[in-house]
Amino acid sequence: MIRSLTLLLSLVIALPLWAAEIRVQPGSGNLANAIAGANPGDVLFLQPGRHIGAVTIDRPLTITGTHDAIVDGAGQGTVITIDASDVAVSGLTVTGSGLDSQELDAGIKILKKADRALVEDNRVLGNLHGVDVHGGHDAIVRNNEIEGTQQRRMNDRGNGIYIWNSPGTVVEGNSVRWGRDGIFSNTSRKGTYRNNLFRDLRFAVHYMYTNDSEVSGNVSIGNHLGYAIMFSNRVVVKDNLSLSDISHGVMLNYANNADVSGNLVRGGADRCTFIYNAHKNLIYDNRFEGCNIGVHFTAGSERNVLTGNAFIRNRTQVKYVGTRDIEWSFEGRGNYWSDHPGFDLGGDGIADSVFRPNDLMDHILWSQPAASLLTGSPAVQLIRWGQSSFPTTLPGGVVDSAPLMSPPVMRVPPEYTAMEAKAVARRTESDIDDFDINDLSSH
Repeated sequence: MIRSLTLLLSLVIALPLWAAEIRVQPGSGNLANAIAGANPGDVLFLQPGRHIGAVTIDRPLTITGTHDAIVDGAGQGTVITIDASDVAVSGLTVTGSGLDSQELDAGIKILKKADRALVEDNRVLGNLHGVDVHGGHDAIVRNNEIEGTQQRRMNDRGNGIYIWNSPGTVVEGNSVRWGRDGIFSNTSRKGTYRNNLFRDLRFAVHYMYTNDSEVSGNVSIGNHLGYAIMFSNRVVVKDNLSLSDISHGVMLNYANNADVSGNLVRGGADRCTFIYNAHKNLIYDNRFEGCNIGVHFTAGSERNVLTGNAFIRNRTQVKYVGTRDIEWSFEGRGNYWSDHPGFDLGGDGIADSVFRPNDLMDHILWSQPAASLLTGSPAVQLIRWGQSSFPTTLPGGVVDSAPLMSPPVMRVPPEYTAMEAKAVARRTESDIDDFDINDLSSH
């Protein structure tokens, strides 16, 4: 009881005695005038209607209302700029930013030293960038509906949520659609990006130089790429869904010491997972299903551990070209392979025979695609039979010494399955004519 009374008293003392609740009528300039006349701690309730004009919040305030209260930037610059600590913007519709990519025009922008900003339960529609966290620490961007622009060229659009040099940012529970990247996190650290839904984008989550952070529980549906972790260290990527993304589900590009677990990638991506020059990553208990390539493993990636994963009905389970064997089991536990005809006479869930996902003919086909015309020939079948009978003739490659007999089961909620079906149905070649996954300079 004493502790509760002490806490209540401290909260009362912390509140400004002059805090007021102010109702702001729609119109041009009314919101800017209300901000200029408000005291720190005041709450501005925006009345339904259109509040015209870009505004800057330069003191600790709460700006709130219903979605019928529309803050419209009229196509000029950023609609709402937060330039003070402890500001909250909630419950509004924010639209009408400019389209200047050099100035990073946005629906809501959080500037440097504008710490502990809260952007919650807003509809942020038709802006170049949705929410730009640009230097403020410990921001929370939560439960917003963000829809970007729909220019024909995807690279001309802005990001749903752009995070630059903003440690401690939490992005959770948002729905992001259209635009370029759902979350683009650049030169930041200690962020948490969880339980968001991404659709009709280039990348769902795009990391550049973002360390010591977490991407968890997110859903990527029908995007060009799900989760791109690039030039970043010590990132946790767990329990995410990539459903019918086009190019990649999960990509580790110059990413080290990551923990990648519990993710599901399914539905026709070119590569479920791409590991490029990425080292000392722990990749376990993921399910990679129905892709052209299950895992493309290349560019000297070293000291990675892969265990407990499932590779199911991928056209090529693993693409790896090398001169030495790489073991993909850990402490007696390997991975599940849908094309491994193994037996488990001991009943311990581990197959009795070693599995190699690639053979000499795979290496020939990767380096000489024209040789695919001979795939069904008796000579090729004889070579493959000989390698299975005499393993010493096999080239270097992935070896799983303890393959699993059953895969992890991951259930997808029916509402996401319905969204996935719609995304696949409307996909056309014209949707991707400006997208090049190898153009890593276009961020």
